[in-house]
Amino acid sequence: MRQTELHLSEEDRSVIEEIRSKGVHSSREVNRAHVLSCLDRGIPEARIMAVLGIGRTAVWRTRAAYLQGGVDLAVFDVARSGRPPAYDTDAQARVTALACSAPPKGRQRWTMVELERAARQEPGLGTVSRETVRRMLKKTTSSPGAD
Repeated sequence: MRQTELHLSEEDRSVIEEIRSKGVHSSREVNRAHVLSCLDRGIPEARIMAVLGIGRTAVWRTRAAYLQGGVDLAVFDVARSGRPPAYDTDAQARVTALACSAPPKGRQRWTMVELERAARQEPGLGTVSRETVRRMLKKTTSSPGAD
């Protein structure tokens, strides 16, 4: 198995030791820190894989990421792009407040259809769907309509 040498700077070595020894880090981050530390000490890849229970590509990718961008790129997950939330917490709070308010005339409690219609009347919520309203309310611990 190929073994490419990797030498950490003193600053990187101290950061990696800090990640390995203390703080709250995900297991993936700790494993990557262990990989870098082991490679720095010259431990063979086969032994790293056996002890940490990871595959060859994880070792290679960690090494390549370190050589490309340092400790931050090698150890910590890069923020992934994704669709931003369509409605902010203020909008969610308005829907929750609406669900906790008095139901429409002639009703004992809100229905999802009525909540959707009422939410669409709120500024900034003109396109909200019934399913979105349901998901917003599911995140709360309130139980509107329950006695």
